[in-house]
Amino acid sequence: MNRPVLIVGGGPSGLSAAHALAMAGQRVVLVDKSERLGGAPILSGYAKLVPSGEWARDAIGGMVQRVESNKLIEVRKNATVKAFAGGPGDFRATLSDGTQVEAGATILCTGFTHFDSVNKPEWGFGTYPDVVTTTQVEQMFSSGKGVRCPSDGREPERVAILLCVGSRDRQIGREWCSKICCTVSSNLAMEIREALPKCSVYIYYMDIRTFGLYEGLYYWESQEKHKVKYIKARIAEVTSDGKRLIVKGEDTLVKRPISIPFDMVVHAIGMDPNVDNMTLSAVFDVKLEKHGHIQKASTYSNMSATSRPGVFVAGAATGPETIDDSIAQGQSAAMAALMLVRSAVLEAAE
Repeated sequence: MNRPVLIVGGGPSGLSAAHALAMAGQRVVLVDKSERLGGAPILSGYAKLVPSGEWARDAIGGMVQRVESNKLIEVRKNATVKAFAGGPGDFRATLSDGTQVEAGATILCTGFTHFDSVNKPEWGFGTYPDVVTTTQVEQMFSSGKGVRCPSDGREPERVAILLCVGSRDRQIGREWCSKICCTVSSNLAMEIREALPKCSVYIYYMDIRTFGLYEGLYYWESQEKHKVKYIKARIAEVTSDGKRLIVKGEDTLVKRPISIPFDMVVHAIGMDPNVDNMTLSAVFDVKLEKHGHIQKASTYSNMSATSRPGVFVAGAATGPETIDDSIAQGQSAAMAALMLVRSAVLEAAE
C-alpha cells in the first residue's frame, strides 16, 4: 500500500521534493519531459545564481546528482504523463513511454517558460543580432567565452539592459511582475562590469523591484561599487544607425526624449506560464489561475495544494518564483504528499 509519490518536473522544486521524500524513506517516481534534469538553470545554461553566487552547473548539478544516485528515486526522462486517474492514495498515471505508475500522491513541479522577445518586436529582438536576452548573456558567461556582440564577436563598449520585457505589460497580455528580473539584471550588469571594466552598462527601468534583502546587495552595490547607471524611462523602440543600436524613448524623470547608441541591448525577459499548462490542467484535472499558471489553494490551509485532492504543486508552476523559494516549496510539497501517503497506509492497516 506504500505507493510512491509521482513528481512531474525535474527542476529545482522537483529535485528538492524528490530528495526530501527519499530522505524520509519514501519512494519517488520523477518524470521529466527533457533528456536532462535540472530545469531552466541547467537547460538554459544559467551562470551564477542569485543570491548565492554559485554557478548553476554546480549548485543545481549537485541536486541532480544526489537525486539520480538515490535508490529510492526512479527517474523517467524524455517522458510526460498522458493519462491520470484515481484519488488520494490511489492514483494511476500512464506515461508517454507506455509505463504505468501507481502513486499515492502527485506533485506538479512543471516550472515556467521564458518570455519570447519576438513578441516585443519594436525593441529589436529578431531584427538586430546584437539585441539579446538575459538568458543569452547568462549562456555567454557559463560558456566561458565572455560577453561578445553576436554580430562580429567584439567586446561591447556600451550595453543597455531593458527591464520588464514580457512583464507588467498589458498591451501584450503580461500584467504580472516576474519578480526576479530586476535582481538578475543588476547581477548581470555587475558581472559585465567585472569582466569588461571599460564597458559602460545602463539599466532602463519603470520601477526597480530588488525585493527583500536584495536591495543593498544588488541595486545599491551595482551603482556604488560597479558604476552601473540606472535610467527611469519608457522605451519606444530599438533601431540602428548602421553602426550601433539606438535606444529611443523618454527619460521620465526629466521628461525629455532620449536617443542613445549602444553596442549591445539586453532584454530582461520575464517568466511566462509553462506552455504546457493547458495540457497539464486537462490531464491532471487541476485549475489554472487567470494568467495561466497552476492555481494553488489557500496558503493558510495548505500552501502546496491544488484544486484536486492529492495533487500538490511547487515552484514557478504557480507563478514567477526565485530558485531558492522554489526549493523551499518543493520541500513543503514533499511534506504534504508524505503525510497523505502515510495516512493512507495507516488507514489501510486499521
